Amino acid sequence: MEVVDASGMIVLPGFVDSHRHTWQAGIRAVVPDTTFDGYLRRIIRELAPAYRPEDVHAGNLAGALECLGAGITTLLDWSHVQFTPEHTDAAVRALRESGIRAVFGYCHGGPPERLAEEGRRVHDVHFGTTGLLSMVIAAMGPEIAGPEVALREWRLARDLDLPVTAHLGGHGPRSATEGLAFLADNGLFGPRTTYVHANHYTDDQLKAIAGSGGNVSVSPIDEMGLGIGYPITGRALAAGLPTSLSIDTVACSPGDMFSLMRAAFAMERGRPDGQGMGFDTRDALRIATIEGARVVGLGDEVGSLRPGKQADLVLLRTDTLGMAAAYDPIGAVVLNADTSAVDTVLVAGRVVKRGGRLLHHDVTEVLAALAESARAVTTVR
Repeated sequence: MEVVDASGMIVLPGFVDSHRHTWQAGIRAVVPDTTFDGYLRRIIRELAPAYRPEDVHAGNLAGALECLGAGITTLLDWSHVQFTPEHTDAAVRALRESGIRAVFGYCHGGPPERLAEEGRRVHDVHFGTTGLLSMVIAAMGPEIAGPEVALREWRLARDLDLPVTAHLGGHGPRSATEGLAFLADNGLFGPRTTYVHANHYTDDQLKAIAGSGGNVSVSPIDEMGLGIGYPITGRALAAGLPTSLSIDTVACSPGDMFSLMRAAFAMERGRPDGQGMGFDTRDALRIATIEGARVVGLGDEVGSLRPGKQADLVLLRTDTLGMAAAYDPIGAVVLNADTSAVDTVLVAGRVVKRGGRLLHHDVTEVLAALAESARAVTTVR
């Protein structure tokens, strides 16, 4: 048994990113000042079709290693670049090679009539055994893809006994209400459903989602930057909803959890009339760790330091001018730490980063492949 020296360090559970389009690691900051419509135009309609399977692999491997380097040990990879089976296989292979604990959110990108067949293939080929990787259905849902496709997505999830993560509630109050009504009318309003960008639900609707067994994923910086709406972090917690944080995309957002915790903290504390002053640094750390683990279905395995759980751990340095003399370790993690403080990272007891260096990959080669991919996909005619 290896003994890890954590003297003078803050030890905490690994962070959980509950919604990240990891394949986009090669187009970081390509649209830093865009709107949601601009994101859809540039990323989804222009750049995504240029992605080859090797580009998906390069993006997913680099993106997953970026997570590990920043102390994110569990990642829900919301992968909507599945144009062919080869694209999907490349995405899953990269996650497995990275050594991260990942939940692969399969979002079918081919003809709707092939969704069930291909979804079952992905499940049977890649997720037939236990390990660090698991699968959920990443559904476009009724607000984006329409009712027919949404029914196919939820039917596949039920057939495979998998949870669903979907972009629901982020397209205006009317769309949010109609989407919930669709789920209720079709018997789909129930547990094991993650609502991503749920900004436009009322407090009563959030309580109804909580009562159904659902949960939410909040992307505070991305949602504000793209104009999706004010993040619902505090409102979701008040409604009793399991609440998590997510990067979403590095095309227009930072890729680390420290930035998200600080953003969530500031946005809640800054609500008008002091309405968010009850939100504290402990809330921010909880939604980045144990609450995130619960949202992605792994609350019994990771997210806290408890006997019997997997050893997904992060050790933060405190011997720097930015972290020294911290009276409250939780406050220091949320308000002062950044990726440079991440000294050591373990996933399932395996050390993947030590002394500030990733151990099991040639990062130079990973970056070279990512750079080649970035050149290829951004040369769009």
